[in-house]
Amino acid sequence: MLTVIFIICMFAVFGKLALLAVRGAWGLTKIMFSLIFLPIALIGLVLNGLVFIALPVLIILGIGSLFVGAIV
Repeated sequence: MLTVIFIICMFAVFGKLALLAVRGAWGLTKIMFSLIFLPIALIGLVLNGLVFIALPVLIILGIGSLFVGAIV
């Protein structure tokens, strides 16, 4: 009986830790995407001659950031 209680408590503790890790990773992913990946992708599009794709994406993200405060 003591083993069952121990296993239940262990899953409760490590489940909460796993949930905290997922929340932290999601926040870090949003920061990395908005500060590193998106600008590099837009610069890559412009350098490859795809300004007609990069400019509308930049405009949409700019308008969205005015209303939301942060896109990602």
